[in-house]
This record gives sequence, structure tokens and C-alpha cells, in this order.
Amino acid sequence: MIAARILIVEDDRIVARDIQHQLSRMGHVVVGMSASGEEAVRLACSQQPDLVLMDIRLEGEMDGIEAARRIRDARRIPIVFLTAYANDEIVHRASLTEPFGYLLKPFEEPQMRTVIQMALYKHASDTRLRISERRYAATLASIRDGVILCNRDGRVDFMNRAAETMTGWTAAEAAGRPLSSVFVAVDEETQEPLEDFSALVLRSGDFAPPERQSRLLPRGGGASPGLSAGIVVEERCSAIIDDRGEPVGSILVFRDLTQRRQIAEALRTAQADLAHIGRLTMMGELAAAVAHEVNQPLMAIVTNAGTCLQHLSQPQPDLDKTRMVVRRIVRDAQRAGDVVRSIRALARRTPVDPGWVDMSALIADTLELVRAELRRARIMVETDLQAGPPWVHGDRVQLQQLVLNLVINAIEAMASAPAAGPGTEPAERRLRIVTASEDGWFTVRVEDSGPGLPETDVEAIFRALYTTKPDGLGMGLSISRSIVELHGGRLTATPGTPGGSVFEFVLPVSPGVQR
Repeated sequence: MIAARILIVEDDRIVARDIQHQLSRMGHVVVGMSASGEEAVRLACSQQPDLVLMDIRLEGEMDGIEAARRIRDARRIPIVFLTAYANDEIVHRASLTEPFGYLLKPFEEPQMRTVIQMALYKHASDTRLRISERRYAATLASIRDGVILCNRDGRVDFMNRAAETMTGWTAAEAAGRPLSSVFVAVDEETQEPLEDFSALVLRSGDFAPPERQSRLLPRGGGASPGLSAGIVVEERCSAIIDDRGEPVGSILVFRDLTQRRQIAEALRTAQADLAHIGRLTMMGELAAAVAHEVNQPLMAIVTNAGTCLQHLSQPQPDLDKTRMVVRRIVRDAQRAGDVVRSIRALARRTPVDPGWVDMSALIADTLELVRAELRRARIMVETDLQAGPPWVHGDRVQLQQLVLNLVINAIEAMASAPAAGPGTEPAERRLRIVTASEDGWFTVRVEDSGPGLPETDVEAIFRALYTTKPDGLGMGLSISRSIVELHGGRLTATPGTPGGSVFEFVLPVSPGVQR
């Protein structure tokens, strides 16, 4: 049993005292007794009882029904009427105050106990319901989406603040109005009026669309708006179903898509800008790659052309030697053209002229091309090249450029090493190239005795335009890795032992295939 604090309002003091005794036996506490309606209202406001037992006929000008109405409006305290009069008029007036019980005199204690308990339970339930409704209303009021609740007739029962802002109607103005007059939606493109989404959902049930996009017209916008009138919204609507499965209303939730579309447009613009920057960067890298890779054959052409001029300036030119030098110029010029075509193909991620390549023979030919640079840098070359198959399938020019880049990189690294101090022997400069094949892969290992690799980010040396050399472009190793990856292989760099660096790449092979 629920124990409660109860106010007794009864003009018959003997009956009031008898009720007090009964309540005490039940375990309740009587917080006050009154014989007039005016005093009952005052006591109810000051004592805040859990329940009021109210006689209808009271002393003074205010009867119990009026006192009950005022108490309900002021404090929402549950009222149980006690009366000996129960004609239709009195019952009607009393029911308007929403009483929690009605006891006809004379009544027995068990009857009063039952009515009081039922009233207290009902009040507790109503209190929980009101709290739940306040939470629900506060939640709807705080969300950014517009929310409109409608009854079964499609008239507005509730609007949150976001809905007020987007429609231009206040909740008080919209209450009881048809949703179609408060939320006026048209097709975004055709500007044709759209059916009230709530009515569509209630009529179509499960066949109604889960959501739709429309243009919400401003209040008073009329039926023929301009293309820029209103805001584009996303609507979602659901029917409210009672315990019998019947629709008793609907809830419309809508969201302003203006900001989302602005963000999407900004994202598209940013993506277009990034793509443009990427194309410019690729063009810059391609130009740098061409400059880097063509520099070697051009320098050879200049050197050979100078040698040719020297031969021709002699009183009796040696035409055989001059002819040999001119052939080297033609060869280097052709190689420059091949390099340009190779880099263009590399940018398109396709080999120019794929075929079967003997990597060991290609490495020997490449070392012959840079013999002069190796001699000037006083670099000793060691090779351990596997003869014969298997061959690597790929573009010969690109693969030769790969080897050449790694060899030139080693030469420049060793040439940039600090000079030996006074009275000390110069450090040995050694280049070692080893080839081997195993398990369907061909391995090329290029070792140098230079200053070694950076201690922090080794992978940084393979990035385009990254360089540690004062006059470097930072493209050689980036192009080398691109060539290796284009041919289905991988290129790595590791520190050498006891010093220097080791560059190793592996390429897939096809054993037994003859050239």
C-alpha cells in the first residue's frame, strides 16, 4: 500500500474527524483539514499534499468543485470527491476538474482505501507520463531537424523550434491547422505542388516512399513561386499507430539541405582544384624527369662533338676516328630520343616496346656507357653477373634507364663523400653489381661505398623532387621505382656493411624463354 500525505476538505467536522481516524489506521498522514473551499486552496498550495479528499458542498461561496479546479490548475494535486449528492449536473461539473475518484456517502473504509490507492497509482502514472512528455518535447525542441506532429485528420498538434524557423509559423499559430497549409512543398525542379507527405503516408501505408526531396515555400509564398523561393529540404514521414494497429496521426521530420549542398559543392570544387594541381604536379615531375634523364646523353653528345671538332681541326684529320666519334653522337642522340619516349610511356604507365631482356648483358652495356664517369671519379667496379637465361620481359630502354639511374646515383654519392684529411689515404670508392635469379624472380643488387642513406626516413629518397644534392632534381630514384613497379617488381634501399648503401630490385622472369 502507498502511504500518502492527505488533505481533508469536509464541512461536517464529525465526518472529517472520522475520515482522519480511518486514514491514520491505513497508514496515511493527514496534513490538514478544512471546511471551506478558500482555505482548502490555501492549504493545498502551502502543504503540497499527495491527495485531497474533497467534499462538494462546503462552507462559504466556493464549493468543492471550484476549489478542486483551482487546486488542479495551481499544483496538479489529485482530487477524490466525497459527496452525498450525485445528480447529473454535479457529476458533469465534477468531471470537468478531472478527478481521480468519486466516493458517495456513506462509504465504508475498504471502499475509501481502494479509491485512495487507485488515485495515488493513477497520479504516479500520470506524473511519469508528463515527465516523459516533457523529455520528449525537450528532445524534439533541441534537434536541428524540423519536426511536426499531426493528428489523424492531418492537423498540426506540435512543432519544434526548427520547424518554426523553416516554415515561418509558430507552434501556437499552426496548432489545429491542416499540415498542407503550414508545410507547403513543391517539386524542386518542376515547381509543381506536391501532396502533403503526411496524407500520402497515411493513405499509402507501407507503399509510401520512405523519404523525398522537395522545396519548402516560405510562409505566404503562394502557389507559383520563383525558382529561388524557399529552401530545399529532405522529408521523412511515419504514421503513428495505436494499440489496435490503426493510424492515429503522423510525424513529419524534415532537414534543410542548403548547407549540405554548399559543402558538397565546395568539396567538388576542392576535388577539381586538387585534380588540377595534380595534373600540374605531374607535368612538373615529367618535365623534371625529362631534364634529369636526357642530361646524360646530351652531355655525352657535347663531349663527343668536342672530340670530333678536335679531330677535324688537325691539319690531316683522322677520318676513321672522326667517323667513330660521329657514330657515338648519333647513338647518344638516339638514346636521348628513346629516353624521352620512355618517360612519356612511364607517365602513361605502359612500356614502350616490351620484349625479352638479358639483364646481365644490359648491365654490362650500361657500365660501358658511363666508363668515363667511373674513371674520372676513380671508382673501382666489381660485377658478378649471371650469364644466360632467365630473361626479364619488359622495355629495354626503361630497364637500361633504371640501371643507369642507380649507377649514376652511386657515382654521385661516392663523389660527394668528404675528402680524405692531410696525410691520410683517400677512401676506396667501390661499385659492386650482382645479379641472380631464384623462384621466378631476377634480382639486381647495386652496392656503393658512399656516405650511406639518411637515418630517418629511407623511403623519402624515392619521392619525386626529393634530393640531398645541391644541384639535384630529385627524380632519378623516383623514376627508377616507377620503372620497377611498372614491370611488376619492387625496389628497396638499405644501409651497406660496413658503410655505403645497397639498392636492390627484383623483376619477374619467365625461365627457359629464349630471345
